[in-house]
Amino acid sequence: MNNQGQRIYFAEERSNCFFRYLCGPSRSFTMTIYDNVGRDVITMHKALRNCYLQKVIEAPPGEKIGYVYQYFHPFLPMFKIKNENKEDIMKIRGPCVVSSCLKDLNFTLLSLDEEIVIGKISKKWAGFIRELSTNADKFGIQFPFDLDVKIKALMLGASFLIVSLFLFCLGC
Repeated sequence: MNNQGQRIYFAEERSNCFFRYLCGPSRSFTMTIYDNVGRDVITMHKALRNCYLQKVIEAPPGEKIGYVYQYFHPFLPMFKIKNENKEDIMKIRGPCVVSSCLKDLNFTLLSLDEEIVIGKISKKWAGFIRELSTNADKFGIQFPFDLDVKIKALMLGASFLIVSLFLFCLGC
């Protein structure tokens, strides 16, 4: 939804039910993002991985625009956003894993030197009772209006990777 509450995209995951149950966040899947007219505008592919996840982003479908890679950090979930040539272009730094429940989760989009904050991916904490009584979550992506459209698509892909990984693992 945009800032006026209007739906601008719809996402559909295609994956194997058996692998969803057995592998959880490590499962492979293809996510297709559709516009309001029903045209597929972005496709994301995630391979079956045990650790250090990666996702390929295509926009339009069939044309690779970049990748999102998880990389090791002892305390923070960290990701690199790469262009179609697999060159690093940005980083995403998540919250400390041990202090992530019972509050909003913010993943910050940063320049490669980690000096400039470009945007963020957030999961809103709905409160203890609501979090226990529903499996619906509210996520948001914030970025400058004039950010390159490919970077916006890569951020959208990163948000789905983060959702699939951390909310299954943390249970938050």
